[in-house]
Amino acid sequence: MSKHRKKIDNINKLQFFPLTPVITVPSHIIVHLGAPDEEAENVDVPFIDYIKNVASSELYPTWPEKALRANIHAIVSIAMNRIFTEWYRSRGYNFDITNSTQFDQSYVYNRGIYEPISLIADEIFTQYIVREGQVQPLFAQFCDGRISQCNGLYQWGTVELADQGYTTLEILRYYYGEDVNIVTDAPVGGVEPTYPGEPLNPGSSNLDVLRMQFYLNRIKVNFPAIPQIFPLDGYYGENTEAAVRTFQRTFNLPETGIIDQSTWYRITNIYGAVTKLSELASEGIQLSQWADISSEVYLEGDVRPGVEIIQYGLEVLSTYYPTIPDVAITGIFDSQTRDAIIAFQKTMNLPPTGNITPETYRILYDNVYGILDTLPPEAIYLPYLRWTGIVYGLGHESPVVYLIQEMLSYISLIIPAIPTIESNGIYDEATEEAVRAFQNVEGIEPTGAVDEETWYKIEDVYRRQRFGNVGTNLFTDIAKPSL
Repeated sequence: MSKHRKKIDNINKLQFFPLTPVITVPSHIIVHLGAPDEEAENVDVPFIDYIKNVASSELYPTWPEKALRANIHAIVSIAMNRIFTEWYRSRGYNFDITNSTQFDQSYVYNRGIYEPISLIADEIFTQYIVREGQVQPLFAQFCDGRISQCNGLYQWGTVELADQGYTTLEILRYYYGEDVNIVTDAPVGGVEPTYPGEPLNPGSSNLDVLRMQFYLNRIKVNFPAIPQIFPLDGYYGENTEAAVRTFQRTFNLPETGIIDQSTWYRITNIYGAVTKLSELASEGIQLSQWADISSEVYLEGDVRPGVEIIQYGLEVLSTYYPTIPDVAITGIFDSQTRDAIIAFQKTMNLPPTGNITPETYRILYDNVYGILDTLPPEAIYLPYLRWTGIVYGLGHESPVVYLIQEMLSYISLIIPAIPTIESNGIYDEATEEAVRAFQNVEGIEPTGAVDEETWYKIEDVYRRQRFGNVGTNLFTDIAKPSL
């Protein structure tokens, strides 16, 4: 048995890159100027202006800075929770939040903003509170603590704590528990409803399908008639269709087996109800649950570092298989990537799901390895690859290890102090020795493991040697092997 074959036989042990959910801070928020069922105007407000307005309506600018920060974190988190859970939209309203303090936060249309509050909000409006192990921003309930009390933060109480020397995080933990943290530097994006804009049909495969599968399986706990969806792989197959039909029948929707806008929001609404998603003691979407579901499947919409590795593999295969189209190596699992995966699956007589499961991944790289193993390092062009978040060391087996070995093999052609190694996808002692030699040459602590610093230094040296001073990057690199 060849070393190449041993390598492929072990690929089922390889880890996929973990999915880290990222909650995007909205750029705008739609505010209903009244109670939910009250006829009132809806206003489209920049999110940062909304936060400043609420904070200026709820807080005093003379309060200690730490107290102001804790309160503004709570204001941001409530607004983001309302948007993330689609609390109102899933109930048929066309806004994100109200300005009624009976339901939400005080927003006074066209009011003035206090400068001290404005400065703090500018700094921290991309930060929100999250409970450990959960994804969604915390519904950080608060009240003034004098006239009214609640099961949450007391605004006047934050002043007393700040005067006693409590930090912002200590104030938040005092009220919400020791398991809360502050997420910092969240990306800012749109505020569109999560409905993807077009129905999900049998044959669809993307992260939206995965989300609906997850929701339906959780709803099944309370409504056992809904069939269990297995596997949770983001592919809209027969069992997903059966679950959707039963859900529609149970909740008096047209039984189409298609997740249109009304079904999407009803599923979201019922999921929110059975999990009490927006309550202070929220069950929430657990990071571990998402990891269990998503760690072994890549779907349209994915942006994990492994996506560009998949795209590179497809691009290599497109050179040898005319049925597989070219793929741009963007790191974004887009419709072009999905089409190429379907073409690959059809070529290999696999179910054309358009997603990457461990089986598809194994077969994909079985073929890629078979091609690259026949080529010398100088004939292979590798694209820019982001660090995966994994520290690679002795014992790791992965296509990423193979690519590390390929880069080091090319570098060793120029720098004799780095020993030549076999590219086999296995982080063996020879690979560890080569990495340690590279680290010594580059003035990095010689651990023999590829951490983030070593990863990007290998990338930098490889690219300078391979491409010279050409400004190659993620979008312009030549990905195919030289023929």
